[in-house]
This record gives sequence, structure tokens and C-alpha cells, in this order.
Amino acid sequence: MKVVVVGCTHAGTAAIKNILKLHPEAEVTVFERNDNVSFLSCGIALYVGGVVKDPAGLFYSNPEELASLGATVKMEHDVTEIDTKAKKVFATDIKTGAAVEADYDKLVMTTGSWPIIPPIEGIQLENILLCKNYNQANEIIAKAKDAQKVVIVGGGYIGIELVEAFAESGKDVTLIDGLDRILNKYLDHEFTDVLEADLQNRGIKLALNQSVTAFKGNADGKVVSVHTPEGDYEADMVIMCVGFRPNTELLKGKVEMLPTGAIVTDEYLRTSDPAIFSAGDSTAVHYNPNGGSAYIPLATNAVRQGMLVGHNLVENKMKYRGTQGTSGLYLFGYNIGSTGVTVHSAPMFGLEVRSVIVEDNYRPEFMPTTEKVLMKLVYEVGTGRIVGGQLISKYDITQSANTLSLAIQNKMTIEDLAVVDFFFQPHFDRPWNYLNILAQAALDQEAELNK
Repeated sequence: MKVVVVGCTHAGTAAIKNILKLHPEAEVTVFERNDNVSFLSCGIALYVGGVVKDPAGLFYSNPEELASLGATVKMEHDVTEIDTKAKKVFATDIKTGAAVEADYDKLVMTTGSWPIIPPIEGIQLENILLCKNYNQANEIIAKAKDAQKVVIVGGGYIGIELVEAFAESGKDVTLIDGLDRILNKYLDHEFTDVLEADLQNRGIKLALNQSVTAFKGNADGKVVSVHTPEGDYEADMVIMCVGFRPNTELLKGKVEMLPTGAIVTDEYLRTSDPAIFSAGDSTAVHYNPNGGSAYIPLATNAVRQGMLVGHNLVENKMKYRGTQGTSGLYLFGYNIGSTGVTVHSAPMFGLEVRSVIVEDNYRPEFMPTTEKVLMKLVYEVGTGRIVGGQLISKYDITQSANTLSLAIQNKMTIEDLAVVDFFFQPHFDRPWNYLNILAQAALDQEAELNK
């Protein structure tokens, strides 16, 4: 059985390892256009900020390891065409220009995503950078040495983490976002209000609800300012973090895709072409809060999907359980966890929801110290089914986002969570865990509404 894998970051690496483990007879050929594999891009801000000293730790595999497992690894090879009828992959060796082709019985598309590059006037100026892969991370670090005024465009997780990294290193930081709140996809306003106030207290300039219309440069072709309808913001360096798009042009018109270009798969990660599997940032996820498909490019989704490709390569063995888009963030001492829909995003997924918000200490007041936890539960009207949750505290409560994620996946209700068995130990929590208390508040709210 000939297997061709196109792309080798999170999903590709997981797929290759599991294919070779479960199907040692397979002839696996890997095409990767970069000079490295398995880079953890979620660690870029830590690398840029100097928290991670040795970048080798941001890679969890390498071409040599994959080759030792039995794969034929073709690094710095750009796949230019896929003939799905003849089952052939055509590529170019980037270093030599030589043409390469490979036949396949099974094709695994793990081509990932790429930063969205808006067609903004002046975006070609020097020191306007992207933030996705290892080489870009090194360029950011190199350019930052001579930059004092840094503008981040995009207030999602990567943008916010870079804001922290540069602020901690003494840079003058401005964050610009076209939406009216930071972290808009993950948190409702009760949480973003807290974080925005903290950022501003630290001297970080927030230019929210503003869209960049132009970049202005000097005579040397270097960026000097960022223009929005509200004004100009000085910049020695700009980092674009406005989102990602799936890399799926090679299969356009050949397999089913969402309007975003994300490849649609069944519960075994097969595309509409039975010989082709897809996983990772190039692929739509099965979104459990509403039972539909969505585009949520996260490393967690990628490694799970990649693993399942290995299990299901020959026959349907292990179903994809879907995702809640669960994520965590550390920002200036705040520990933040989020899963499922927010009240803001729920209508976009066709859900009618209510929510409850509670602030409480994570453990008893008689302990020497404790910390407040601000938490929110989002549930479906009529059924009480939990579809989202958010938490923030100076204490590390982020694993509770995983608990809520499991509740969503298993279709638990607010009543289930209100009385579920959690341990009690004063070092860690109360006789009623704070998640119990949160769900009990939702039950109280429903009881009041039903009077």
C-alpha cells in the first residue's frame, strides 16, 4: 500500500507515526515544503519573549526520526498538483528545481493553514511580518532587536501573547483589531473587560474597532506607521495576526469543502474522495456544541485527527469524537480557559442559549490564601444542555475548561454538572466544587424563569 502525506506539522507528523506503527507494510512518502517538521507555533510568543531559550524544544519530531520509522521524507519539496483520477502527486524540489512525482493508494492531506494577508496598501513594506512558522519566529526575534514601537494587528490568541511578550521586554506596544473586543472568539465581554483594563493599565495601547487601511513607510522602504480611520500609530515593526486560512488549493473542486476552503470529512477523516484523508488546519472539525462543521485551526484538533487517520487508513476503526474548541491562555498573571460557544458566538452556530456568571473563591476562606474565580456557563434553552464555558483567575483553574469540554462532548446538562461528583479537599476546593456552584446557579436561574 502506497501512502503519500502532503504536509508535516502537527497532523502530518501524528498521521505518519500512527500509519507506520499500525501499518508497517505501508510505503509512506512525505512531502514537506519547509526545512523542518512538527514546529509548535503555539510556542512562538514564548520563544520571542525569551521564556523558551532553546528552540529545539519547540519541535517534537524531525525528518531523521520519521525516516528511521520507515518513511521516505522529501523535505523542501513543494507539491504543485494532485491528479486524483490517476492517483498521482507532482512536486518540485525547491533547492534543485527537479520535478518529482509519486503514486498513491491513499493520500493524506495535512497541508495546514497560512496567515491571512489582507490586501492593504503598503503591506509589502519591510518589517511587516507574519507569525506562523519557525523561520518567521526567528525573523521576528531578529527584527525586534532594533524595534521599540511594535504594532500587533489582530487580537486573537497569537496576537495577545505577542503583546505580552513585547510589553514584558520593554517595547512600546499597540494592539489594533477590527472587532470591538480582544479574544472575541473565545470570551464574552465580562472577561475581555477585565483583560483590556489590565492591558491598558500596563501602558499597552488598544486600538479596537479599527481596521487598518494603510501602512506608511520611509525612504528606505521600512514601515513607520499604521493608518486606521481613527488615526496613525507609529511602528518600527508590525506583526500581522488577523487569522488563518486553510491551504487547500491543491484539492479545490476535487473534494467537498466548506466556504472557508476547509476540507469536509466524515467521522473517520475520509474526504468525499474515498482514497483521500484530511486532517489538521486544512480540515473542518466536527463541532459538538451544535453538531455541525466548523473551521477551528488548533494543534489539539490536528494531532487527534492525524492519529485517527492512522487508525482508519484501511478500515473504519475509530470515530472522530469532534471538538469543543477548548483552549487555555496565560496573560499577565491571569489563567484563562474557554470551551464551546460564547453567548456572542452562539447565534452564529444556530444555538439559542442562556448563561449564568458567578464569581467565587476557588477554596475556603479559612485557608491562608485563596483567589477569586470568575466563571460563566452557557447552556441551550429548553434542554439545559451545556454548550460553552469560560473561566478566569489568578489561580490556575484552566483544567476546569477541560472538564467543561468533556461535559459538552458528553451532552451533559446543567443539572448533571450541578450534582456531579468532584472531590473535596480544602487545599484545592470547597465541599461544592466551583463548577458545581456555577451549574447550581444556572438551575436557580431556570427555576426563577419558570415561576
